[in-house]
Amino acid sequence: MAAQPPTTVRGGSAPQESGTGSTPPDRTTAGPRRLSPRAATWIQSGFLLLIAAIALVPLVAIFIGTFQDGNDVIRRGMTFDVDVSTLSLDNYVLLFTDSGPYFRWFANTLLLTVAQVAGTLLVSSFVAYGFAMYHFKGKTLSFIMVLLLITVPFEMLMLPLYVQVNDMGLADTYLIIVLPFLAAAVTIFFFRQYFLGIPKEILEAGRVDGVTEFGIFFRLVLPISKPAMAAMTILNGMLCWNNFLWPLLVLRTPEKFTLPIGLNTLLTPYGNNYELLIIGAFFSLIPILILFLAFQRFFIEGITAGAVKG
Repeated sequence: MAAQPPTTVRGGSAPQESGTGSTPPDRTTAGPRRLSPRAATWIQSGFLLLIAAIALVPLVAIFIGTFQDGNDVIRRGMTFDVDVSTLSLDNYVLLFTDSGPYFRWFANTLLLTVAQVAGTLLVSSFVAYGFAMYHFKGKTLSFIMVLLLITVPFEMLMLPLYVQVNDMGLADTYLIIVLPFLAAAVTIFFFRQYFLGIPKEILEAGRVDGVTEFGIFFRLVLPISKPAMAAMTILNGMLCWNNFLWPLLVLRTPEKFTLPIGLNTLLTPYGNNYELLIIGAFFSLIPILILFLAFQRFFIEGITAGAVKG
């Protein structure tokens, strides 16, 4: 029997094949619907605003407490349910006219914070720069020891350090508050991670141009390390400003007290100055807020860079 010639379909279309071929998918079927970028932005912004509002509740509460009677605040606690007619500026008048050594404590704390932050950034960045950019014998072991120091709580070092301070005759001095913490393990680790991300070609180019090693650090490395410096300035500034335990151990003269110690002395068995305590605590927040606002543009960049490089 002769074979049948293939049937030609007019119009150029391919002949349809019979059989059990799969049916083309229906492209009109919609998949899972996604949020538009605008809606996602609104949801994210709303979530962040909610977190910010929750974080601001204690600040607003203590701000309202500065206009109230101190004994009433301690008796009822920080609350937004207040009688507006009882609010007054008496606590502010007390702070600026009859606060005793409050502003002396404030100045002492400010001086110590500036000195300790500047010294910690300088010394710790030097150490971290050596770990990141140079090769020397015992480098790995030395860095492991730095990491181990991060795991050691200060309470374990406090007693031997206090005995050493007394033996050296440095008690009741500001030097001993700053000196033991200039090489901070956490700050060294952070700077080392950041410096590892700096191209070594920058250092080599500086050496070819005749720049000294100190010149390379101050003129080439530090200018591009502003985000890391800003992040560590904020973190170390908060720690130094709120430092309470170590200054309490080594300072003995009331005129040398820092602000956390001075505010603590307002609570005594013979009487409590709650009015000055509340408004003094509120004003102690202002330098930290100013510090964060001054360096916030570099803060996130410095934190993320130090976390992912190296």
